[in-house]
Amino acid sequence: MVSQLLLAAVVGIGLGVFLQKGRFCFVHAFRDLFAFKDSRVTKGVLAATTLTMLFWSIAYELGYYQGFWTPGWGLTGLVGGFVFGIGMTYAGGCASGTLYRAGQGYLHFWLTLAAMGVGYAVFTVLFPTLKAVYFEPLTFGEGLSLFTVSPVPAPVLALLVTVGVVFVYATVVGRERRRAEEGDADRAVAADGGRPSPAPVAGFRSLVGGTRRYLAGFREIDDWVAASKRPWNPITAALGITAIAVVWFTQVSIVGITGPEARWTGYLLQQVGVDSGSFAYWGSVLFKGNGVRLTVDMVMIVAVIFGAFLAAYWSGDFSIRVPKRRRLPNAIGGGFLMGAGSRLAPGCNIGNIYSGLAELSVHSFVATVGIVAGVYVMTHWIYRDVGCAV
Repeated sequence: MVSQLLLAAVVGIGLGVFLQKGRFCFVHAFRDLFAFKDSRVTKGVLAATTLTMLFWSIAYELGYYQGFWTPGWGLTGLVGGFVFGIGMTYAGGCASGTLYRAGQGYLHFWLTLAAMGVGYAVFTVLFPTLKAVYFEPLTFGEGLSLFTVSPVPAPVLALLVTVGVVFVYATVVGRERRRAEEGDADRAVAADGGRPSPAPVAGFRSLVGGTRRYLAGFREIDDWVAASKRPWNPITAALGITAIAVVWFTQVSIVGITGPEARWTGYLLQQVGVDSGSFAYWGSVLFKGNGVRLTVDMVMIVAVIFGAFLAAYWSGDFSIRVPKRRRLPNAIGGGFLMGAGSRLAPGCNIGNIYSGLAELSVHSFVATVGIVAGVYVMTHWIYRDVGCAV
C-alpha cells in the first residue's frame, strides 16, 4: 500500500507539472479551435491520446495492465457528455485544467471544484431514480474496448487507427494550407509539374516540417533553467503525460479525475457525520462495498494540484487570484454542470476523450461526441456577439 501511495504521489505530481507547464486544458483545445482556429493545444491532445493508445495497446498485449474502464454504451454518454461539455466551457476549465489552475492559485477554480462536489452529491441523492428512468432505458449495450474483441492484435489495431488519424489530420491541414494559398498564384503552384499537391500530401509535408521545427527548438535552447520556467509546447506536455499514463496503466488503472473527485466528496461528507456509505452510488458503485475510505486514485489527483503548484511556483506563475464577481456564476454553474454531467455520462474529458479513446472504449466514442458538441454549442453562445471561426 505504501508503494502504491508513493506511486500515486509521483504520478500525480508529474501530471500536475506537465499540465501546468503545457497549459494542457481541453477547453483551450476545443474552444480555441472553434472560436479562433487556434489548434496548438488541440494538437497536443491529439498527440497525447494517440501515443497513449499505442503504448497501452502494447502493454495490454503483453499483459502488463490493470484493466480497462468500460461503462455500458448508449445515449447516456451523449447526454452526459453534452452537459459536461457545456459546463467545462462555461466554467473556463476542464477537469484537468481545473486541477492545475487550482494549483496555480486561482480561487475561481477552487470554487469550481466545490461546485463540482455539489454536482456529485446531488447526483448521488438522485441516483436510484436516475438508474430507473435514465441509465437503464438509455444504455444499449455492455461496455467494451475494441482491443478486447478485435481479432487483430491490439498493437496492430492501434497502429492502424494511428495511420487513419494521421491521414485525416494531414488531409485537414493540407486543405487549410491550400485555401490559404489560393490568393497567391506563386505559392499555390506546387514545384512538381506545376500542379498543387493533394491535400494529404501537403498536410503530411506540413506535419514533417512542424516536427523538424519542434526538434530543432531543443537545439536552440542555451539556458535550460530559464527555458524550464517558460510555458512549454503542448507537444512536450503530451509526451510527458503519455509516459506517466503508461506507468499508471501498468500499475494501477487508466487515468481518471472526476471519479476520484466524486469519491472525495463522499469521503469528506463522511468526515463531517454524513453516512455516505448508505447512499447506493457511493456505497456500492464508487467504493464497491468496501467502505468509504481513501483510495490510491484519490491521492493521485490531490498530488496533481500539488505538482501544478510546484511548477507554477518554480516558474513565477503562482499567486492567489481572487475571481471577479461577474465570473462567480461561471465557476458555480459550470462546476455544477461538470460534476453532474460527468456522472450522467459517466466520465469527464480525461476519462473519455483521453483515457477512453486511448483504450478504444465504445462508450467513450459516444461520450466524446457529446462533450465536443457541448463545447461547440457553448462556445458559439459565449461568442455569439462576435461569431466563431468554425
